Amino acid sequence: MNDPPMSLAPSMPTLLRQAQQTYSNALRSALTDAGYDDLPTNGLFIIGGLARRDGVPISRLARALGITKQGAGQLVDTLVTRGYLERTPDPHDRRQQIVTLTQRGRAAAEIQTTARAALDGALEASVGPAAVGNARRTLAALIDLGRPWVEGERR
Repeated sequence: MNDPPMSLAPSMPTLLRQAQQTYSNALRSALTDAGYDDLPTNGLFIIGGLARRDGVPISRLARALGITKQGAGQLVDTLVTRGYLERTPDPHDRRQQIVTLTQRGRAAAEIQTTARAALDGALEASVGPAAVGNARRTLAALIDLGRPWVEGERR
């Protein structure tokens, strides 16, 4: 099959958004099937991110999500109320709150990890491990290009 003319090819932001939606749909479907159907939109990101950490200050979540501390606090409140997170004072800075996964949050994170691995495996089966590795390196380079802008610096 021939590739479409460049003028008809989707832009990189469109491809990234649609690829993210594919992952989001797969994770949400797996979570819903397992009875975890009450996660808010950014809840997937927080649950998945906390699965690899012992705890994170709410201010760091806000920066990672690109939202205000108040917005992050409201999202954390929702996830605490629904039993996915717990909040404790930071032992090094009492003004900060640290959020960690509860048992329910860890179970949801495990489901996410399994669903993500299944989709990663299907992608590798479709295009091959080398292509997936190249895509990861390309996306990591794109993220690195954006970091100075996010941190308020210019190159």
